[in-house]
Amino acid sequence: MKNEAHARIKINKLLEEAGWRFFDTEEGPANILLENHVKITQTEVDAWGKDYENTKNGSLDFLLEDSNQKPICVLEAKKEGLHPLVAKEQARKYAKTVGAQFIILSNGIIHYLWNLEKGNPKSIFKFPSPEEIGAIKEWKPDRAALVNEEVDRDFIAKVQMPDYLQRPGWNGTIETSKNFIWSNGLRFLRVYQLKAIQALQDAVSKGKDRFVFEMATGTGKTLTSAAVIRLFLRTENARRVLFLVDRIELEDQAYKNFVAYLSPDYTTYIYKEHKSDWHKADIIVTTVQSLMFDNKYRRLFNPTDFNLIISDESHRSISGNARAVFEYFHGYKLGLTATPKDYLKGVDPDKVKENDPREIERRMLRDTYSTFGCEGGDPTYRYSLLNGVKDGFLINPRVLDARTEITTQLLSDEGYSVAMVTEEGEETETFVSRDFEKKFFSDKTNKVFCSTFLENALKDPITAEIGKTIIFAVSQNHARKITEILNDIAEKLFPGKYNSDFAVQVTSQVADAQQMTINFTNNNLNGKTSWLEGYKSCKTRVCITVGMMTTGYDCPDLLNLCMMRPIFSPADFVQIKGRGTRKHTFEFTHKNEVGEEETIQNEKEIFKFFDFFANCEYFEEKFDYDEKIKLPKPKNKGEGGGEGVDIDKYESYIPDPLSFVHEQEVGYGGMKIDRMLFQKFEDRITTDDIIKKHVELGNWDQVISHVQNEIFDKPEEYFNLDKLRKAAKLDRKLSVREVVEKIFGIIPKFKSKDELLEEEFDKFVSIYPPNEDVNVRALKYFFKAYVVDQDIRTIIETKDFHSLHTSPTMTIEQFKSVDPNYRKIIPEYINDYINLEQFAA
Repeated sequence: MKNEAHARIKINKLLEEAGWRFFDTEEGPANILLENHVKITQTEVDAWGKDYENTKNGSLDFLLEDSNQKPICVLEAKKEGLHPLVAKEQARKYAKTVGAQFIILSNGIIHYLWNLEKGNPKSIFKFPSPEEIGAIKEWKPDRAALVNEEVDRDFIAKVQMPDYLQRPGWNGTIETSKNFIWSNGLRFLRVYQLKAIQALQDAVSKGKDRFVFEMATGTGKTLTSAAVIRLFLRTENARRVLFLVDRIELEDQAYKNFVAYLSPDYTTYIYKEHKSDWHKADIIVTTVQSLMFDNKYRRLFNPTDFNLIISDESHRSISGNARAVFEYFHGYKLGLTATPKDYLKGVDPDKVKENDPREIERRMLRDTYSTFGCEGGDPTYRYSLLNGVKDGFLINPRVLDARTEITTQLLSDEGYSVAMVTEEGEETETFVSRDFEKKFFSDKTNKVFCSTFLENALKDPITAEIGKTIIFAVSQNHARKITEILNDIAEKLFPGKYNSDFAVQVTSQVADAQQMTINFTNNNLNGKTSWLEGYKSCKTRVCITVGMMTTGYDCPDLLNLCMMRPIFSPADFVQIKGRGTRKHTFEFTHKNEVGEEETIQNEKEIFKFFDFFANCEYFEEKFDYDEKIKLPKPKNKGEGGGEGVDIDKYESYIPDPLSFVHEQEVGYGGMKIDRMLFQKFEDRITTDDIIKKHVELGNWDQVISHVQNEIFDKPEEYFNLDKLRKAAKLDRKLSVREVVEKIFGIIPKFKSKDELLEEEFDKFVSIYPPNEDVNVRALKYFFKAYVVDQDIRTIIETKDFHSLHTSPTMTIEQFKSVDPNYRKIIPEYINDYINLEQFAA
């Protein structure tokens, strides 16, 4: 009875938070909630008839009315120890008796909303408001119209230029009107893009409302998405569309494309630029991270605000607990990905460790396909890189396996062992590939990488200079080193041609890095090439980056890609490789010797893919490399002689004693400073124009970097996160972004550790809803204990269950009450997707 009463109290609170008002009646049901806040009379109760009277005398817990004082929703409450779905059939009977379309099932911990006219109960975070229930009831999508709508190749072009068929430049067919199409920016769907839309229509005809398009990089997923969006809006199967991306640069790119493809018929907004009037748009583009932070999506939107949700690079943008954002909204769901589910076909899950990046990625891919109702691994539509190459839309790379002796050993199971001289004598330390440019530094290896690239790079077919290239480095510091080395070599090889503009570092810490990526695509980064007057190609030939210029970055005239780092995510690998697969025509128009205009054209037939760390082999054993290069051995004075490893950065271990010690007792003034610290920090932040600018733009990397480099640990105040946490009297760690968002009013308050735990568990059960046999209370306790207690995590990971007999956090009996499947799912989920650091005291 105690648990049941506790659950009922929580449910009352949840109803009030959702906007329902509770009224008692002298006669009739004990719990009736009215949207219009008018007390119900017994006459109105009687008007529902004899059947309702019978139900009333039974165990109907809550009845919710619409604005016309008619039953719209039955809420069936169970005690915490019972799964709410056990009341499913009982609640259905009550709902049919009173004529209610909706049912809420809850035990105070997990909740389900069930539209009796459509599908099964759906896991929800919070109770729907009266307005949300009304919106769901009123929304009547026409699936038949969606299925039967004719979609032709000019489905987008007709929006861009409705009368294109009557224009003088149109010559009757797409093939004969290429100049007209190009000059007007018209976009016609390719045959495979049409097939993707037709596959979606077929899936809808079979009752499905979740879809996956698995399409290789460069095959036009955004254009296909635009056609899908128009299909849904045109047939009134969507009133508003949410397009989720996982990077800021993709947000801007998607916005520009949708404006180009769908204006003026449909309006597109980037959410962060229209926070107050976003509801005026037909299409909202945003990063999933901006919604995830502090679970803002729950405050900003109702679940009924969007009828079509599209997730770009879906296994990134909705992986892990980000999937909770996706599941929050009602409506159709479309996932886009360039990473095939079977990409890790050579990985035996039984032979890799659970924290191996390949196993984590495998789980992400598996979960993504399950999210979209494709548990068998077959997407709604698939168009692979090989399909694109075969059809002439994409090109394959020529892969170069380039390894030095050091990198070969770093990649081996044994690693690279070096003799190091210490004060205690000679010691041996072993490094592996992950340590490169993190623990193990070799400038000579970097120089070999750079010279090998320059000697083997594809040249621009018009000017014969080094073709445009992107190099992926380990870190920002590594990117800086590679940039310096390449510019030094370029000055020797091509004196006076580049003046240190041959290679540039393009990373998040470099000012205007995003604009640099755009300029590189537009062939005006640091000006035009000096090799041929009038030729459209940029002076800078190489961009060195870490995480930028991957997903969604378009630069068709790239001829070389270099992986000067080990890569452990197949999604990253596929995206990096995809930067070079687009076709391109190199073109130069000039006047010949007799003064006639002449155009030289060369087609991009291949691109080179330099693999310095056997990444291809890592993901697919016995990869058929097209070209193998034996690199020279970097001379290492530390090898074999006990003279220490040549790490090119000398770290001193000589004792550095203190010259003096000054001790001062902190008095009450210091304590007062602690109390005033947060206010002073707030004043400092709100008066910083750089921070205000980047907060408005949503550039959180720049905000965080500026705070850390320019404000933290400076004389006078010595602000830091630990001091701010203590000043805020919080029982967990804070992040820089969280503090800044609180200061600017983006979040209303700092949440306690337990509030965060509750939210994380809510997200978890929305993704992995337990069935009726699962003890939800035990599940929740195990989830929280695993998050906050390192000892519990160690016990579970090492399977040292005997230690639970003496654990102060969880007993062996409590662990046994957790469903066996969830004993594995919960640790995997938490380790993969939850930032445990924020829960530390």
